Amino acid sequence: MVNIGFIGAGTVGTALAVRLKEKGYPIMGVSSRSLSSAQRLSGMVAGCQVYERGQGVADNCDFVFITTPDDAITSVASSINWRSGHRVVHCSGAASIEILEPAKQGGARIGSFHPLQTFANIEQAIQNLLGSTFAIEAEGELLEELKGMAVALEGDWIELKSEDKPLYHLSAVLACNYWITLVKLSTDVWHSFGIPTPKAITALLPLLKGTLNNLAEVGLPQALTGPIARGDLGTIKRHLQALKRASPHLLPLYIELAKHTIPIALSKGKITDDRAKEMMDMLEGEI
Repeated sequence: MVNIGFIGAGTVGTALAVRLKEKGYPIMGVSSRSLSSAQRLSGMVAGCQVYERGQGVADNCDFVFITTPDDAITSVASSINWRSGHRVVHCSGAASIEILEPAKQGGARIGSFHPLQTFANIEQAIQNLLGSTFAIEAEGELLEELKGMAVALEGDWIELKSEDKPLYHLSAVLACNYWITLVKLSTDVWHSFGIPTPKAITALLPLLKGTLNNLAEVGLPQALTGPIARGDLGTIKRHLQALKRASPHLLPLYIELAKHTIPIALSKGKITDDRAKEMMDMLEGEI
Protein backbone atom coordinates (compact mmCIF):
# COMPACT_ATOMS: atom_id res chain seq x y z
CA MET A 1 0.00 0.00 0.00
CA VAL A 2 1.35 3.43 -0.95
CA ASN A 3 2.44 5.98 1.65
CA ILE A 4 -0.07 8.83 1.93
CA GLY A 5 0.66 12.43 2.83
CA PHE A 6 -1.35 15.61 3.29
CA ILE A 7 -0.50 19.14 2.31
CA GLY A 8 -3.00 21.17 4.29
CA ALA A 9 -4.20 20.18 7.76
CA GLY A 10 -7.60 21.82 8.03
CA THR A 11 -10.95 20.22 8.68
CA VAL A 12 -11.22 17.99 5.60
CA GLY A 13 -7.57 16.94 5.55
CA THR A 14 -7.56 16.03 9.22
CA ALA A 15 -10.80 14.03 9.00
CA LEU A 16 -9.57 12.10 5.96
CA ALA A 17 -6.21 11.39 7.56
CA VAL A 18 -7.76 10.13 10.79
CA ARG A 19 -10.36 7.91 9.12
CA LEU A 20 -8.02 6.53 6.44
CA LYS A 21 -5.50 5.63 9.14
CA GLU A 22 -8.25 3.78 11.02
CA LYS A 23 -8.98 1.82 7.85
CA GLY A 24 -5.36 0.69 7.51
CA TYR A 25 -3.94 3.27 5.13
CA PRO A 26 -0.40 4.44 6.01
CA ILE A 27 -0.54 8.20 6.65
CA MET A 28 3.13 9.14 6.69
CA GLY A 29 3.44 12.90 6.33
CA VAL A 30 1.77 16.28 6.71
CA SER A 31 2.67 19.90 6.11
CA SER A 32 0.57 23.00 6.53
CA ARG A 33 0.91 26.75 6.35
CA SER A 34 0.10 26.59 10.07
CA LEU A 35 2.65 24.46 11.92
CA SER A 36 0.24 24.02 14.83
CA SER A 37 -2.40 22.56 12.48
CA ALA A 38 0.12 20.08 11.08
CA GLN A 39 1.17 19.12 14.59
CA ARG A 40 -2.45 18.66 15.61
CA LEU A 41 -3.08 16.27 12.69
CA SER A 42 0.15 14.41 13.41
CA GLY A 43 -0.88 14.02 17.04
CA MET A 44 -4.11 12.35 15.94
CA VAL A 45 -2.48 9.97 13.44
CA ALA A 46 0.24 7.65 14.72
CA GLY A 47 3.34 7.54 12.54
CA CYS A 48 2.59 10.76 10.66
CA GLN A 49 5.66 12.99 10.32
CA VAL A 50 5.37 16.79 10.24
CA TYR A 51 7.29 18.48 7.42
CA GLU A 52 8.05 22.18 7.22
CA ARG A 53 7.25 22.31 3.52
CA GLY A 54 5.05 20.46 1.07
CA GLN A 55 8.13 19.23 -0.75
CA GLY A 56 8.99 17.15 2.30
CA VAL A 57 5.63 15.40 2.07
CA ALA A 58 6.06 14.79 -1.66
CA ASP A 59 9.59 13.44 -1.19
CA ASN A 60 8.41 10.86 1.34
CA CYS A 61 4.92 9.96 0.14
CA ASP A 62 3.70 8.47 -3.12
CA PHE A 63 0.09 9.59 -2.70
CA VAL A 64 -0.43 13.25 -1.78
CA PHE A 65 -3.72 14.89 -0.87
CA ILE A 66 -3.70 18.67 -1.30
CA THR A 67 -6.31 19.74 1.23
CA THR A 68 -5.65 23.46 1.29
CA PRO A 69 -8.30 26.11 0.55
CA ASP A 70 -9.34 25.88 -3.11
CA ASP A 71 -7.60 29.09 -4.15
CA ALA A 72 -4.24 27.75 -2.96
CA ILE A 73 -4.33 24.35 -4.67
CA THR A 74 -2.72 25.37 -7.96
CA SER A 75 0.03 27.39 -6.28
CA VAL A 76 0.84 24.44 -4.00
CA ALA A 77 0.91 22.07 -6.96
CA SER A 78 3.22 24.49 -8.81
CA SER A 79 5.64 24.78 -5.90
CA ILE A 80 6.59 21.10 -5.70
CA ASN A 81 8.89 18.92 -7.77
CA TRP A 82 6.72 15.93 -8.63
CA ARG A 83 7.92 12.66 -10.05
CA SER A 84 6.47 9.91 -12.18
CA GLY A 85 4.40 7.60 -10.00
CA HIS A 86 3.09 10.30 -7.71
CA ARG A 87 -0.67 10.44 -7.20
CA VAL A 88 -1.83 13.98 -6.44
CA VAL A 89 -5.43 14.51 -5.39
CA HIS A 90 -7.37 17.57 -4.25
CA CYS A 91 -10.62 17.58 -2.29
CA SER A 92 -12.42 20.57 -3.80
CA GLY A 93 -16.07 20.05 -4.65
CA ALA A 94 -16.27 22.79 -7.26
CA ALA A 95 -12.87 22.69 -9.00
CA SER A 96 -11.89 20.13 -11.61
CA ILE A 97 -8.60 18.26 -11.76
CA GLU A 98 -7.38 20.87 -14.23
CA ILE A 99 -6.10 22.96 -11.31
CA LEU A 100 -3.55 20.18 -10.70
CA GLU A 101 -2.04 20.57 -14.17
CA PRO A 102 1.40 21.54 -12.73
CA ALA A 103 1.55 18.16 -10.98
CA LYS A 104 0.53 16.38 -14.17
CA GLN A 105 3.27 18.19 -16.07
CA GLY A 106 5.69 16.86 -13.47
CA GLY A 107 4.68 13.27 -14.22
CA ALA A 108 2.05 12.72 -11.52
CA ARG A 109 -1.37 11.17 -11.96
CA ILE A 110 -4.02 13.61 -10.79
CA GLY A 111 -7.53 13.35 -9.39
CA SER A 112 -10.12 14.82 -7.04
CA PHE A 113 -11.89 13.18 -4.12
CA HIS A 114 -14.68 15.25 -2.58
CA PRO A 115 -16.68 14.02 0.42
CA LEU A 116 -20.31 15.06 0.00
CA GLN A 117 -20.66 16.00 3.64
CA THR A 118 -20.96 18.99 5.93
CA PHE A 119 -18.03 19.74 8.23
CA ALA A 120 -18.66 22.40 10.89
CA ASN A 121 -15.43 21.62 12.78
CA ILE A 122 -12.81 18.87 12.99
CA GLU A 123 -14.68 16.77 15.55
CA GLN A 124 -17.88 16.86 13.50
CA ALA A 125 -15.92 16.18 10.31
CA ILE A 126 -14.39 13.02 11.74
CA GLN A 127 -17.78 11.91 13.04
CA ASN A 128 -19.65 12.64 9.79
CA LEU A 129 -17.14 11.37 7.23
CA LEU A 130 -17.83 7.63 7.35
CA GLY A 131 -20.70 6.61 5.10
CA SER A 132 -20.51 9.69 2.90
CA THR A 133 -20.67 9.64 -0.88
CA PHE A 134 -17.43 10.74 -2.56
CA ALA A 135 -17.37 12.56 -5.88
CA ILE A 136 -14.36 11.31 -7.83
CA GLU A 137 -12.64 12.68 -10.91
CA ALA A 138 -9.69 10.63 -12.10
CA GLU A 139 -8.61 8.06 -14.68
CA GLY A 140 -7.15 4.58 -14.79
CA GLU A 141 -5.47 3.12 -11.72
CA LEU A 142 -5.96 6.27 -9.66
CA LEU A 143 -9.71 6.17 -10.30
CA GLU A 144 -9.83 2.62 -8.96
CA GLU A 145 -7.71 3.55 -5.94
CA LEU A 146 -10.04 6.39 -5.05
CA LYS A 147 -13.09 4.19 -5.47
CA GLY A 148 -11.44 1.76 -3.06
CA MET A 149 -10.89 4.54 -0.53
CA ALA A 150 -14.55 5.52 -0.73
CA VAL A 151 -15.60 1.95 -0.05
CA ALA A 152 -13.05 1.64 2.78
CA LEU A 153 -14.60 4.73 4.34
CA GLU A 154 -17.93 2.86 4.34
CA GLY A 155 -19.30 5.18 1.68
CA ASP A 156 -20.43 5.24 -1.91
CA TRP A 157 -18.89 7.05 -4.87
CA ILE A 158 -19.94 8.86 -8.02
CA GLU A 159 -17.67 9.55 -10.98
CA LEU A 160 -17.73 13.07 -12.40
CA LYS A 161 -16.27 14.81 -15.44
CA SER A 162 -14.58 18.19 -15.15
CA GLU A 163 -17.58 20.03 -16.56
CA ASP A 164 -19.87 18.41 -13.97
CA LYS A 165 -18.12 19.81 -10.91
CA PRO A 166 -19.67 23.32 -10.61
CA LEU A 167 -23.25 22.02 -10.90
CA TYR A 168 -22.50 19.14 -8.56
CA HIS A 169 -21.19 21.54 -5.95
CA LEU A 170 -24.05 23.98 -6.51
CA SER A 171 -26.52 21.18 -5.80
CA ALA A 172 -24.78 20.48 -2.49
CA VAL A 173 -24.96 24.17 -1.56
CA LEU A 174 -28.69 24.25 -2.29
CA ALA A 175 -29.35 21.14 -0.21
CA CYS A 176 -27.05 21.94 2.71
CA ASN A 177 -25.92 25.55 3.03
CA TYR A 178 -29.14 27.19 1.93
CA TRP A 179 -31.14 24.88 4.17
CA ILE A 180 -29.33 26.58 7.06
CA THR A 181 -30.32 29.93 5.55
CA LEU A 182 -33.97 28.84 5.46
CA VAL A 183 -33.80 27.74 9.10
CA LYS A 184 -32.28 31.13 10.02
CA LEU A 185 -35.10 32.94 8.21
CA SER A 186 -37.61 30.68 9.92
CA THR A 187 -36.24 31.51 13.37
CA ASP A 188 -36.33 35.22 12.48
CA VAL A 189 -40.08 34.88 11.93
CA TRP A 190 -40.39 33.50 15.48
CA HIS A 191 -39.01 36.81 16.76
CA SER A 192 -42.25 38.46 15.64
CA PHE A 193 -44.15 36.49 18.30
CA GLY A 194 -41.49 36.86 20.97
CA ILE A 195 -39.52 33.60 20.72
CA PRO A 196 -35.70 33.96 20.67
CA THR A 197 -33.54 32.06 18.19
CA PRO A 198 -32.17 29.34 20.54
CA LYS A 199 -35.66 28.37 21.69
CA ALA A 200 -36.92 28.46 18.09
CA ILE A 201 -34.13 26.12 16.98
CA THR A 202 -34.89 23.72 19.83
CA ALA A 203 -38.54 23.70 18.81
CA LEU A 204 -37.83 23.25 15.11
CA LEU A 205 -35.19 20.51 15.40
CA PRO A 206 -37.65 17.59 15.83
CA LEU A 207 -39.52 18.86 12.75
CA LEU A 208 -36.28 19.08 10.76
CA LYS A 209 -35.18 15.63 11.87
CA GLY A 210 -38.62 14.23 11.04
CA THR A 211 -38.36 15.72 7.57
CA LEU A 212 -34.98 14.05 7.02
CA ASN A 213 -36.39 10.76 8.30
CA ASN A 214 -39.30 11.03 5.86
CA LEU A 215 -36.91 11.77 3.02
CA ALA A 216 -34.80 8.73 3.93
CA GLU A 217 -37.79 6.43 4.33
CA VAL A 218 -40.14 7.42 1.50
CA GLY A 219 -38.04 9.70 -0.75
CA LEU A 220 -39.32 12.28 -3.20
CA PRO A 221 -42.05 13.29 -3.82
CA GLN A 222 -43.75 11.38 -0.98
CA ALA A 223 -41.78 13.17 1.77
CA LEU A 224 -43.44 16.48 0.91
CA THR A 225 -46.01 17.60 3.49
CA GLY A 226 -47.69 20.90 4.26
CA PRO A 227 -50.32 23.17 2.70
CA ILE A 228 -49.12 22.93 -0.91
CA ALA A 229 -48.99 19.14 -0.69
CA ARG A 230 -52.60 19.27 0.53
CA GLY A 231 -53.73 21.98 -1.87
CA ASP A 232 -54.74 24.12 1.10
CA LEU A 233 -55.51 27.49 -0.51
CA GLY A 234 -56.82 29.03 2.70
CA THR A 235 -53.60 28.40 4.62
CA ILE A 236 -51.44 29.68 1.78
CA LYS A 237 -53.54 32.86 1.65
CA ARG A 238 -53.11 33.36 5.42
CA HIS A 239 -49.34 32.90 5.00
CA LEU A 240 -49.22 35.58 2.31
CA GLN A 241 -51.25 38.01 4.40
CA ALA A 242 -49.09 37.41 7.48
CA LEU A 243 -45.88 37.96 5.52
CA LYS A 244 -47.17 41.24 4.11
CA ARG A 245 -47.86 42.41 7.63
CA ALA A 246 -44.87 41.08 9.57
CA SER A 247 -42.05 40.15 7.16
CA PRO A 248 -42.67 41.64 3.70
CA HIS A 249 -39.03 41.10 2.71
CA LEU A 250 -39.68 37.33 2.81
CA LEU A 251 -42.70 37.47 0.49
CA PRO A 252 -40.77 37.04 -2.82
CA LEU A 253 -38.79 34.10 -1.41
CA TYR A 254 -41.93 32.41 -0.07
CA ILE A 255 -43.68 32.79 -3.42
CA GLU A 256 -40.72 31.47 -5.40
CA LEU A 257 -40.29 28.43 -3.14
CA ALA A 258 -44.03 27.75 -3.22
CA LYS A 259 -44.08 27.85 -7.02
CA HIS A 260 -41.27 25.27 -7.14
CA THR A 261 -43.13 23.11 -4.60
CA ILE A 262 -46.35 22.81 -6.61
CA PRO A 263 -44.87 20.36 -9.19
CA ILE A 264 -43.65 18.18 -6.31
CA ALA A 265 -47.15 18.14 -4.86
CA LEU A 266 -48.55 17.16 -8.26
CA SER A 267 -46.04 14.32 -8.51
CA LYS A 268 -47.12 13.09 -5.09
CA GLY A 269 -50.64 12.73 -6.50
CA LYS A 270 -52.52 14.43 -3.68
CA ILE A 271 -53.70 17.48 -5.63
CA THR A 272 -55.40 17.89 -9.00
CA ASP A 273 -54.15 19.91 -11.95
CA ASP A 274 -56.97 22.39 -11.31
CA ARG A 275 -55.93 22.90 -7.69
CA ALA A 276 -52.30 23.31 -8.73
CA LYS A 277 -53.36 26.03 -11.17
CA GLU A 278 -55.41 27.78 -8.49
CA MET A 279 -52.40 27.86 -6.19
CA MET A 280 -50.10 29.08 -8.96
CA ASP A 281 -52.57 31.81 -9.92
CA MET A 282 -52.82 32.96 -6.31
CA LEU A 283 -49.03 33.15 -6.01
CA GLU A 284 -48.60 34.88 -9.37
CA GLY A 285 -51.17 37.44 -8.28
CA GLU A 286 -48.89 38.52 -5.43
CA ILE A 287 -45.90 39.30 -7.66
